[in-house]
Amino acid sequence: MRGEASRIADRVSRDALAPKLREAGQDAWRIGNELFTITNVLDHNVQLERALTDPSRPVADKTAVLHELFGDNAHPVTTAIMTDLVGRKWSKASHIANAVEDFGVDAMMYYTDATDTTLKVSVELAELHSALLRLPVVRAKLYDLSAPAQARVKLLHTVLSDAGLNKVTLRLAEHATCNPRNRRYLETIQWLINKFSRHMGESMITVTTAAPLSLDQVKRLVSIYSAKLNHPVHINSVVDPSVIGGMRIQVGDEVTDNTVVAQLEKLHRSVRASA
Repeated sequence: MRGEASRIADRVSRDALAPKLREAGQDAWRIGNELFTITNVLDHNVQLERALTDPSRPVADKTAVLHELFGDNAHPVTTAIMTDLVGRKWSKASHIANAVEDFGVDAMMYYTDATDTTLKVSVELAELHSALLRLPVVRAKLYDLSAPAQARVKLLHTVLSDAGLNKVTLRLAEHATCNPRNRRYLETIQWLINKFSRHMGESMITVTTAAPLSLDQVKRLVSIYSAKLNHPVHINSVVDPSVIGGMRIQVGDEVTDNTVVAQLEKLHRSVRASA
């Protein structure tokens, strides 16, 4: 969990620089890639994180460190973002990498806006989440930190070679693979789904069932949750035979689990408690 100083720094910085990212148009693709690279560098260099977040160090010294790292090679917006971030206060040194990653995802979302592919990428991320839910062995290998990042990314490309994914979907999946950042793979994909949903002003409702939802069921769920949340929603239908029956519905962090397996587990706990 981020401290108060880091939350404020992240929010204020992103609010201030969002217009620059939005105005970058298709350059946002380059900016996002640069920010993901910087995130990876920071995650693997604690001394650098400390140098860029030390409150006793003048901001001019920190920006000089940035110039040593990137020179004139980075996009001007990337440089503006990093300059803004090193000028702010952080609860922990590692939190600056979280903020850089947030900006990287924001850049990718603005790129999809510029190319009219935002909904497509959001749906593809949901489909990827659903597919990997049924591939636990592949999922484990994508998260296996004992294997080199290059090998994990190669496996990802093999799995997705015939999927025809948008390049942003693929790049986000690559980022989750080569730099897990202490998150489970599906946790990262769900985080990305939620970010895209908020960006679009609609919620991604993930519905897990033992069999595919019918068209009528999807329409009914869209109607119910659009009215409940007072804005449009998209249904991400996940098929998982292990739930046996019923539905598990996730809206952001809120989960309503009425599946048969959940009810059986609840009954089992109740029996054990009364024994």
